[in-house]
Order: sequence, then structure tokens, then C-alpha cells
Amino acid sequence: MPKSMVVTDREGHVLFCSPAKPGSCADITHGRRPGLVRLLSVGPTGEILADAGYQGLGAQTGVPVVTPPHRTFKKNAPDWYEEMHERQRKAHSSRRIRVEHGIAHLKNWRALARHLGRREHMSNIVQAVTGLLSHQRTADLIPTRQT
Repeated sequence: MPKSMVVTDREGHVLFCSPAKPGSCADITHGRRPGLVRLLSVGPTGEILADAGYQGLGAQTGVPVVTPPHRTFKKNAPDWYEEMHERQRKAHSSRRIRVEHGIAHLKNWRALARHLGRREHMSNIVQAVTGLLSHQRTADLIPTRQT
């Protein structure tokens, strides 16, 4: 299944959605292709909340990237470590929930949720839905004139 990289603001509003590419690619590699690393290194600085697929992005961009914690112990972890890791993981998840809701909002569109067409058209559909969401958000911000 093709996959796209989605960038949202802290409220979950979609800011950018990359063209769909084959899913057999690591997230961070997929982010390098549309120039995300270069854009983040020259753009405004701020904290980025990312999922585990983007670990190491901060070292490439110089921007603080917050990802879920690594597991230090793979096997036979002490009880205190399991509890600490779970607290850190939940804290990160709580901070990222609006971002995840923004991504899920894209998936609510039937054209993306039940895509039965050709894979070659998926990129155009993703870009069209992103444009519609952007237009819808802009239209919601413009006050309507009442007489």
C-alpha cells in the first residue's frame, strides 16, 4: 500500500502531505525525499513531535525532535524500567494525540479509506484530499456575512 508523510501543527491541522510512495521504505528515508530534512534545517525552529520512524531526524536537522523512548532492555528488563518506559511512552503519546487525530482525519475520507483503484492514482487522491481539507479549514476561518 502506498504511504504518504503528513505534517500537522499542534492542533492537528494538516500543513503538508507528501505524494504517495511505495510503503517499503523507512519513514525517515521517505521524509528525506521531499526535502523535509533540508526544509527543517533552514526553517523556523521549534519542537517536532514525531513517531518512532523519525528517530535520528534531530541530528540531521539541528531541530529538537521528540520521539517515543528507545527500549534499553530488549529482554529481562527490571520492573522499575518497564514502569518508567511505559510512563515515558504514554507521556509522548498524550502530547502527540492531536497530531494523530489530524492524520486520522485524512483517513476518514472514503477515497482514502477504501481506495480500490490503481496505485498510480493514489498520490493524486491524497493531494486532492489534502487540498480539500486545507480549503475547508480556510473557509471555516472566514466569517460569513449576515444581513
